[in-house]
Amino acid sequence: MAAPFSTWPWENLGSFKYLLYGPLLAKVMYSRIYEQDTQKDSCCLHILIICVLRCLIHQFWSSYSNMLFLTRNRRILQQGIDFKQIDREWDWDNFIILQALIAFLVCYIYPSLANLPLWDIRGFFIVVMLHMMASEPLYYYIHKYFHGSYLFAHYHSLHHASVVPESFTVGSATPLEHLILAGIMSIPVLGCCFAGYGSTSMIYGYILMFDFLRCLGHCNVEVVPHQLFESIPFLRYLIYTPTYHSLHHTEMDTNFCLFMPLYDALGKTLNQKSWELHKRISSNSGRRGRVPEFVFLAHVVDITQAMHVPFVFRSFASTPFKTRIFLLPMWPPSFLVMLVMWALSKTFLITFYNLRGSLHQTWAVPRYGFQYFLPFARKGINKQIEQAILRADRLGVKVLSLAALNKNEALNGGGTLFISKHPNLKVRVVHGNTLTAAVILNEIPKDVTDVFLTGATSKLGRAIALYLCRRRVRVLMLTLSTERFQMIQKEAPLDCRSYLVHVTKYQAAQNCKTWIVGKWITSREQKWAPPGTHFHQFVVPAILPFRSDCTYGLAAMKLPDDVQGLGSCEYSMERGVIHACHAGGVVHVLEGWTHHEVGAIDVDKIDVVWNAALKHGLKPVSSTTVAKHI
Repeated sequence: MAAPFSTWPWENLGSFKYLLYGPLLAKVMYSRIYEQDTQKDSCCLHILIICVLRCLIHQFWSSYSNMLFLTRNRRILQQGIDFKQIDREWDWDNFIILQALIAFLVCYIYPSLANLPLWDIRGFFIVVMLHMMASEPLYYYIHKYFHGSYLFAHYHSLHHASVVPESFTVGSATPLEHLILAGIMSIPVLGCCFAGYGSTSMIYGYILMFDFLRCLGHCNVEVVPHQLFESIPFLRYLIYTPTYHSLHHTEMDTNFCLFMPLYDALGKTLNQKSWELHKRISSNSGRRGRVPEFVFLAHVVDITQAMHVPFVFRSFASTPFKTRIFLLPMWPPSFLVMLVMWALSKTFLITFYNLRGSLHQTWAVPRYGFQYFLPFARKGINKQIEQAILRADRLGVKVLSLAALNKNEALNGGGTLFISKHPNLKVRVVHGNTLTAAVILNEIPKDVTDVFLTGATSKLGRAIALYLCRRRVRVLMLTLSTERFQMIQKEAPLDCRSYLVHVTKYQAAQNCKTWIVGKWITSREQKWAPPGTHFHQFVVPAILPFRSDCTYGLAAMKLPDDVQGLGSCEYSMERGVIHACHAGGVVHVLEGWTHHEVGAIDVDKIDVVWNAALKHGLKPVSSTTVAKHI
């Protein structure tokens, strides 16, 4: 049986918990419609506004913390935030609901709070003094008490379960802790009001600053310059830093204060490493951080998908992407951000994770899917890809893998353009298509005798066709170019060439239940597939699943179980699942291969790459599993 006040009473309501704001909203609407101007109750309106502002403060701090392209050299704990922590902190805003209901009750008991003046400068001084003299020491001693064996095990361990603190970690605590915290917060506010110096602006200012400082301490990014404490030494006892509070999460028996290290110093619980560590992290802000061994150079598919990154909505990024209604109002600001990204034209760091002790990062080119099909945009896109490759080379990155459209044949020949232009690159450039071909080929059942292949003369189409014909599988290659078909056919062994069949219409596949799609097809073209057909894909963007009697898949693999710090999904993939071309780069660096993988696919290496992927713990993913989220 759970300890009292250790679980939230509305934890099973899901999103319906926000209906608890209903009484406040109803009171506001009733007051606005039915009450006279002199009788209107503004308390509930202020409570709702404060709740929204508090949520925004936490969200803005989370966005900043996850802007790795800005904060990576200021991060205190370098590991990423994984899915377990995100799920544990999913309902981080429960405490805001709780404190809103408490405030509603207080306003009901003391209706005079609805008539506070807008401003009283004396109240600001009093609330600060009450906070320093009452709230700070009270929090310090209660916090220490919660680190006792019983209270820590039943209440406080949830908060410390989050290894890497973030702004949402602030709300990851039990109801008992937040009830006590609400009482500690109310001391300065109610004390000031009952003394006759309260004001609306004082309440807003104190509550929002309280949340701001708590998020500051949990942001895992050092934002306070050490020069400030060197200039004014005593200031270090009046305001804590993210580094200071992170030591409490890593060592737990030190740095118990709320915001003022003074009480840790008086209570002899101040960690002696606090100032030295703060100075070192603050000093490293302008220096090069840890160099990744592997970089995946991604790109944005469309404007709504651009919001599927941790620095927008961390929870949204941790689930497979699909268009949701709440994204629609954000489309206009996202479009403006897109224009800014075009103007800046710099790659940016999105995510990172650790695998086998090496740091893997995802960089993104600030270009959207439709731009890759504009002839006049190709030069600029190639320039940005080239700059990313050269930057990775300067940093000492071992392998850079090109995602989807960044390795388009018409754009740069599958990466050959950059290798030809810079023959002395130390970084290995990889398109990962060898593993993509391997994934698709190993998904095809062994008893299949016929397949239909679109995009048949592309890099992947050619390799898949040549591999299948060696297996004595009949390949219907859809292409209008007889010359290109014949060139591929000549590469096949003499006794296998008859298995490559040239077709020019989709009707030729009306009896074939295995389609390998390398070129976008419409609903009209999909109608030629018989019921029960499975569409294997290596096309970007993925085709739309028009057929309910068919299944759709993407070439993907699941990362090994020992991956650390992964907290975002790759586009529409499940958690821990990545596109096969991304996995191809991972295998390349884990194997320590020193060759570039660009241009045409070496058919003889398909099985080699596949076996290497399995050896390192990457697992094939069922196409039907992947297809659920397309």
